Amino acid sequence: MSICRFSVVRPVVTIVFMLLLIVFGYLAMRSLPVREYPDIDTPTVSVSTTYDGASASVVETKITTLIEGAVAGIEGLDTITSTSQDGRSRVTLEFLSSRDIDAAANDVRDKVSRITKNLPDDADSPVIAKYDSSGTPVVIVALTSDERTPMELTDYADRYLVDRFSVLEGVADASIFGGQEQSIRIWLDRQRMAAKGVTVADIESVLRSENVENPGGRIESNEQEFVVRIARQYSTVKDFSSMVIRRSGDGDYIRLGDVADVTLSSRRLRQSFHSNGSPMVAIGISKQSTANTVSVA
Repeated sequence: MSICRFSVVRPVVTIVFMLLLIVFGYLAMRSLPVREYPDIDTPTVSVSTTYDGASASVVETKITTLIEGAVAGIEGLDTITSTSQDGRSRVTLEFLSSRDIDAAANDVRDKVSRITKNLPDDADSPVIAKYDSSGTPVVIVALTSDERTPMELTDYADRYLVDRFSVLEGVADASIFGGQEQSIRIWLDRQRMAAKGVTVADIESVLRSENVENPGGRIESNEQEFVVRIARQYSTVKDFSSMVIRRSGDGDYIRLGDVADVTLSSRRLRQSFHSNGSPMVAIGISKQSTANTVSVA
């Protein structure tokens, strides 16, 4: 029996089938993703490493080359692109479209962890993310306040917002732009240092040896056990200004405040974020290389 004859003989059944087709078609249309371009994004993993104070050539030989050699043999790897600049290394890995991005990121973490001990001691640990770190974030959220300073806004964003954005589905990374992290800055005065006979090496040595927090062990009894914590001795500007560098020839103590100006300021003074002419703190949200931009936004 042909479709036309069946439709004429049984019109009620035909109408029911048509209604079902319309309903299921409408539901399928509602669930279709919306994209500006076809889903042709390749799985991408980036490895970013910060090495403050190092030149681009040093970053290239000490960090970038080691990371490239470690990840070169990962399964499904298509291309490797690296960039070395003053204080920062970035290695971008593109995999075949058939490679699962989560498995690729785990392989990258495993390979990079094996050469971490070979990186410079002053370099930060490499950050592995499932996106191209050289790309532009899909969403930028700006924070401003009439009552809080940029340093306080940075602390608030780091404590309460960044982690909550990072765990959203499709989000690869949430980073702070123009962040003003609190730090103790020591501005050395060469004239006062020369008068006291103090060198930069003397100050650096004292800071490394004194500004530490060592474990205190524990106190045990038959019924109780207490963990002993030795509080950090230096935490405020006044504490650091009172830090003893050494004793002078006449027996007086030479303190850090005698040869330098100690202030509470931003860790990086050269970076800032402005919107509408006003300084503020922003959070840049980057999507995973295979995520839907509209859904993430």
